[in-house]
Amino acid sequence: MAATLVTLTDAQLAYGHHPLLDHAELTIQAGERIGLIGRNGAGKSSLLKIIDGRIQPDDGEVMRVGGLRVATVEQEPELDDNLTVHEALCGDIHSSEDWQRPARANALIEQLGLQADAQIAGLSGGSRKRVALARAVADEPDLLLLDEPTNHLDFDGITWLENLLLTARCGVVLITHDRRFLDAVATRIVELDRGKLFSFPGNFSAWQQRKVEWLEAEQQQNARFDKLLAQEEVWIRKGIEARRTRNEGRVRRLEQLRRDRAARRELQGNVRLAVAEGQRSGKLVAELQGVTHGYGGRTLIRDFSTVILRGDRIGLIGPNGAGKTTLLRIILGQLQPDEGSVRLGTNLTVGYFDQMRAQLDENATLADTINPGSEWIEIGDQRKHVMSYLEDFLFPAARAQSPVHSLSGGERARLALARMFARPTNILVLDEPTNDLDIETLELLESLLQDYQGTVLLVSHDRAFLDNVVTQTIAAEGDGVWGEYVGGYDEWLAQRPQPEGAADSAKGRGKGAARGMDSDTSGKTPDANTSSNASRTAKPAKVGRITSWEQRELDGIPDAIAALETEQANLTERLADGSLYRDAPDEVNAINEQLAGIESKLEALFARWETLEEKKNASSQA
Repeated sequence: MAATLVTLTDAQLAYGHHPLLDHAELTIQAGERIGLIGRNGAGKSSLLKIIDGRIQPDDGEVMRVGGLRVATVEQEPELDDNLTVHEALCGDIHSSEDWQRPARANALIEQLGLQADAQIAGLSGGSRKRVALARAVADEPDLLLLDEPTNHLDFDGITWLENLLLTARCGVVLITHDRRFLDAVATRIVELDRGKLFSFPGNFSAWQQRKVEWLEAEQQQNARFDKLLAQEEVWIRKGIEARRTRNEGRVRRLEQLRRDRAARRELQGNVRLAVAEGQRSGKLVAELQGVTHGYGGRTLIRDFSTVILRGDRIGLIGPNGAGKTTLLRIILGQLQPDEGSVRLGTNLTVGYFDQMRAQLDENATLADTINPGSEWIEIGDQRKHVMSYLEDFLFPAARAQSPVHSLSGGERARLALARMFARPTNILVLDEPTNDLDIETLELLESLLQDYQGTVLLVSHDRAFLDNVVTQTIAAEGDGVWGEYVGGYDEWLAQRPQPEGAADSAKGRGKGAARGMDSDTSGKTPDANTSSNASRTAKPAKVGRITSWEQRELDGIPDAIAALETEQANLTERLADGSLYRDAPDEVNAINEQLAGIESKLEALFARWETLEEKKNASSQA
């Protein structure tokens, strides 16, 4: 059985009247990789600070195994600007007497493509994040805490980190909005929701399915509770009968029901996204012919031509420093290329969302940021007060006069979106919009962009977001060459030219990723969908006539499936109890085995149902 590294018992934490942890329970075991998810402002980063001891809970207990070594990488890591990359990774060797650390540091520098003698002060955001991750890995921790580790990383950096975590022996707790990343590395999802921690074994896709089942069970339980409360309210209003029967116990029960109902914290509202679309642009948005551009002797764009039409949703992808933002500025007519020509369409109105949120005035209030000088906003044919509009983005009216510098990273992202959407546009330019957004807001933004009638230009390293939004990809292919592909990230991955030596690098990728950190491939789990898809798509070789006993079997299959799904929902609800992982880890394994067995039975029933339905249809047509 895996050793327990950290245990939180009955933990409570609040800022003002807002509880972030409300009698929360959590157990972290050696070797597991926990994906910590939840709304912006739910308290995820604060929970990491409790785990590594930077802050203490208001109440409850935190127990850590003796000698636990914890390494934390924050969203915006603090690095000493006076050091070189090599010095930042090596730390103070003499005080720790870790004589192997320089070798680990050199290996990590090579893997991540960093320059050992480069000054920290001159690094880009992506390079700073790589240095912070490498420094944490070089510490050889027992527990690695990562807060939005994929922010500012390009695809190569994300792949390196995925491989590293998949082969690491240490425990990992990571906060991320990157759903593809969670699917690749997480062995358990822990959701922080209204102060409680809920555990779901498996990756993000498994969590999505089980969360639906869990919410349905919670909704049914709340409905039964409300029905009981309504019945008791009817009874108490009879008054005379209540006094005659002198059923004081029932009266006390009703009073307790009322208190429980008042204490039941409802789900938070969703962000309500709407965009003020301007007049349609001309059919042509931009035409580039033979564009070449560079800086300091380095060519970022070489002889590139393209045509962008109204309604296109284009993703720009490539490594950090490849020139994505430069190409965007050329497309928008903000930068003249060194060579070639750019022809812009007519009636272009651009809304811009920059990854650094630089367009936000730190000293302005939220209300002035949205619509300075006016209390009303026009969204299509709807007129909204600025206070109501801010509430659509989960900013209560009491915060409307708060300054921008008081906001968290996720709140800044929501405010930047609110500001952009409040202005009529027919072109949306989004530079890394997914950084700091929670997953629910991210999915709402995807839906809005899919329905947007104008043109979208998107720079992102979020693979799932690209796949769900863009219809065309412009990708940097090295040496200033850019290629165009139909579809999103996965389509580009399938069509792109194979880099030289790719096969050799793929073979050694698992070994190289984990240098400087103990590795173990036993943590890898096979794709749970493989057998599922195979069994559901299997077809009988020959379809015959259905017999009477097969018809009786067919009639009973829906009830059998319903019974198994009920059992599955009950077991899933049991697994959502975080204390189970601490108090009865063997039971967790037993329940997971039961769930695997149920899934196999369901797959077999679905396959059998399909077979019998085909035979039934064949019989009716004969």
